[in-house]
Amino acid sequence: ALKCAKMSTRDVFYIDALEEIRQKLMQELPKNANISKIEFEGPFLVLYSKNIEQFMENGGIIKHLAKTLRKRIVIRSDPSVRKKIDEATQLIYQIVPEDAQITNLHFDETLGEVTIEAKKPGLVIGKNGVTLREIARVVSWRPNVIRTPPIESKTIASIRQILQNEVPARKKSLVRIGRRIHRPRLYEDELVRITALGGCGEVGRSSMLVQTAESNILIDIGVNVGSSSPSEVFPRLNAPEFDIENLDAVVITHAHLDHCGFLPYLYKYGYRGPVYLNDATLSLMVLLQNDYLQVAENEGRVLPYSYRDIKTEIIHAIPRRYGEVTDIANDIKLTLTPAGHILGSSIVHLHIGEGDYNIAFTGDFKFKKSRLLDPANYKFARLETLVMETTYGAPTDIVPPRRETERRLIQIINRTLKRGGKVLIPTLAVGRAQEIMVVLNRYLKSKHLIETPIYLDGLISEATAIHTCHPEYLSQEIQDRIFNMGDNPFLDEHFISIENRSRRDEVLESGPTIILATSGMLTGGSSVEYFSELCEDEKNTIIFVSYQAPGTLGARISSGAKEIHQVKGGKMTVKKVNMEVHTLQGFSGHSDRNELMQYLLKITPQPENVVLVHGNLQKSLSFANSVQKHFRKMKVHVPKILESLRLL
Repeated sequence: ALKCAKMSTRDVFYIDALEEIRQKLMQELPKNANISKIEFEGPFLVLYSKNIEQFMENGGIIKHLAKTLRKRIVIRSDPSVRKKIDEATQLIYQIVPEDAQITNLHFDETLGEVTIEAKKPGLVIGKNGVTLREIARVVSWRPNVIRTPPIESKTIASIRQILQNEVPARKKSLVRIGRRIHRPRLYEDELVRITALGGCGEVGRSSMLVQTAESNILIDIGVNVGSSSPSEVFPRLNAPEFDIENLDAVVITHAHLDHCGFLPYLYKYGYRGPVYLNDATLSLMVLLQNDYLQVAENEGRVLPYSYRDIKTEIIHAIPRRYGEVTDIANDIKLTLTPAGHILGSSIVHLHIGEGDYNIAFTGDFKFKKSRLLDPANYKFARLETLVMETTYGAPTDIVPPRRETERRLIQIINRTLKRGGKVLIPTLAVGRAQEIMVVLNRYLKSKHLIETPIYLDGLISEATAIHTCHPEYLSQEIQDRIFNMGDNPFLDEHFISIENRSRRDEVLESGPTIILATSGMLTGGSSVEYFSELCEDEKNTIIFVSYQAPGTLGARISSGAKEIHQVKGGKMTVKKVNMEVHTLQGFSGHSDRNELMQYLLKITPQPENVVLVHGNLQKSLSFANSVQKHFRKMKVHVPKILESLRLL
């Protein structure tokens, strides 16, 4: 009684609810299940068992319990029965046939899982899973099997190391998050409200707050990399609706900095809740955030957060795969589906209450197949409101056909190489670079592109390594090439990684070549250095394949600037732009005006409300007018920053 007196009412209700679940489980579970502990950890109800083999043999038990309790149930082995990591490693190598070619083992003590990387994963699984069950029986770690990636990712290795070193902190975090998610509901009010904290009437610093009577969820929290004004760089977290103490969860649509670049700031100022995102997005996000800090340090700017805050973010990350339904608050379920923009990019679907309301956030999305990815998902079980990007929402924003754009790219490159020049392609490290790599590989194979070295500078090589670790998210065409034909486009011998700045001089002194370098808007990074050295030679060419935000060097050059002023070594220099300048819109990872309209025509079910964001204000308003004409029953909204919209 004294202990209960120190608890909140919600804590008492939580303990009672957990005890009720425990009693139900004990009635349903076989006696030899040997359950040692039951706990909510993050969105999962976790059962710790001293006989995990029982559940490996009979997966139907868990499905039945999950359906009965309406909870996502996970079985973990009790730590007391797990073999020590060194012993477990030896035993796994003894059990798995040598022909499987195991290349690495990763033990996750928090989850009680061992990930087995092998060149022939089928041999690790065994016929009907017999080898996996034997591993679980002998070592009492739940085995996961993945194909050995052809390029090792330093970022993924770093994330795994952090998680391995922070087991107690991660465990504590999951329990705390679990208690918050599964707390009893206090209010039955029907309330759904969204507030624009950034990314409305503009491109950059995307952030939207979703509020119900019970919960507060943040969708994206980005930075505006193209702005130098402090009032326009970061989301408006000073909005009266936003309270970090009451924030239940953050959901990230994809890894570009204008959607995730400010996330570590929350952890710097005390947020200790979860961040939900696709598993590929986690790796790409950490890569870009670390680079963001490094660039800021090199430029002498004040850092908004530290590398330590990124580490804290990793500890609190809960990666989800497409299609998994996850409780993220006591009245909200989350499902991520493909957005077609970059690797891991997701359309966020929130199911609020007992079917009371459903919202989908497209983030950045592409509703047309690209070389790299299949198109965005457009089918949902329920949908009342769609929050959709309008980056290319103006009537003139019509992207040329892909084949025409590719032919134009190859023509420009071949013409430049023939006259002895170099081709610089400033590009986003994540998404656009890999798309261009796949295109160049295709035309090299067909002999339509002159053979030449293709140098990859900046973060492109590491981002590409992460892509090779997640082939399951690439287009079906690329998956077929990799798995059925043994042909991985990212392993083309023409691609050469530039690992350090000293090698850039070698590239500049070499003969005709292609250079892919970051950043795509010439806002910093290696592309600016290459441009400075190449721009005055009329034999050379620069090709823009990404969106150029107003005010950036890339926007000025693509608009026809004939000279630029740069500060180098503390001195102002003037550079003439004599090189050829081309802009190719056909490689965009965004939907153009026609695709946006097609998405609204095909989306199932048709939403009652459409909220237009992530676009220049005039473009969003123009597209809103067209939507209103075509879909007279839809309510169309173009919110401003700090504006709230009540949906229910």
